[in-house]
Amino acid sequence: MKHPLKIAIGADHGGFELKQQLAPFVASLGHAVTDCGTSSKEPVDYPRFAHAVATLVASGACDFGIMVDGAGIGSAMAANKVPGVLAAACYSEALAKNAREHNDAGVLTLGAAHVNAEAAKRIVAVFLTTECTEERHRRRVQMIRDLDGAGGIAADDLARIVARVNQLAGARGAAAGAAPALAPADLAKLIDHTLLKPEATRGDIKKLCDEARKYAFYSVCVNPTYVKQCREELRGSDVKVCCVVGFPLGAQPTESKALDARRAIREGAREIDMVINIGALKSGDDDTVHKDIRSVVEACKDGRAVCKVILETALLNEGEKRRGCRLSMKAGADFVKTSTGFSSGGATVEDIALMAEEVAPRRLGVKASGGVRTYADVLKMIKAGATRVGCSSSVKIMEEALAASGGKG
Repeated sequence: MKHPLKIAIGADHGGFELKQQLAPFVASLGHAVTDCGTSSKEPVDYPRFAHAVATLVASGACDFGIMVDGAGIGSAMAANKVPGVLAAACYSEALAKNAREHNDAGVLTLGAAHVNAEAAKRIVAVFLTTECTEERHRRRVQMIRDLDGAGGIAADDLARIVARVNQLAGARGAAAGAAPALAPADLAKLIDHTLLKPEATRGDIKKLCDEARKYAFYSVCVNPTYVKQCREELRGSDVKVCCVVGFPLGAQPTESKALDARRAIREGAREIDMVINIGALKSGDDDTVHKDIRSVVEACKDGRAVCKVILETALLNEGEKRRGCRLSMKAGADFVKTSTGFSSGGATVEDIALMAEEVAPRRLGVKASGGVRTYADVLKMIKAGATRVGCSSSVKIMEEALAASGGKG
């Protein structure tokens, strides 16, 4: 376990005095402490402080959290409502060890009415020095995390996606290898009309938005500098603005990605496609990858935007792709996405099927992007499990779809 750690600590009025003793104790162990309040014994509501502590842990701003109320139980319940957080109420050193070793808890809650200061310090010390390393425990912890609900996809969007995928699945009984038909109007609602070329001009962006209006695409996907223009060009339409973050390498600092996401959302983006730290994933540094994703997820949740996570599958082996999907679920993302389109390969049917299988427990969307150039390509991706498609050839694809439907929308 790394040292020093960053620890968030909070309490309600009943836990205030114990918090005031624990904070300097944690600092004396060499760790950095962030005090989330409360600052007096005046009555307050513990869920607010438990949520603040848990949010810092979920976002990666802090490594662990400690929350104190009268019994510790209510704060554990509140903290566990924050996606990606596992909180445990502990009254002994044995429970603290178990919470970390068996359950990988990230937030410790304490009951000031049940433990004195010295006992609490011992519990904290055990909690901060115990790791979850056994594979059998980690597997079970992942099962717990998989029980979380969907990560924030709008209900109407999710219902439409599920209905569409079920409809397409029913077409699999057709001739072997035949792709299902898809009405052009339905197809358009699955497309993020994309222009990410570095040489794109304002005129090119205007054309992109005009095309998106004409065909009623789900969104336009652009670089951050064009978000404001797209918002203005698309005013009065249902087409959303999607912005890429950390594009195309994913190697930017986590803080930069989060700031870029927040700025894009302020300027009008309703969806954020962020590139993960690919090198960290390949290095097995899951903690860094999770915090990287979570920082952007938090920005999206604050701005009521959808977060898609670009894995860059062409650079990953199967195990890395599966871990990337699981970390995206753990971080509370809404979609996983195959590619930037700027690497050595793009979306494949095999990768879409793998990703759809991995994220099924949390019902995340799956976006196919990179190398999707024809109507036939789109149908294959949807049949494999894609619920959104990113295309720069969207107009050509729509023309092919219209021709296949005899000109009927």
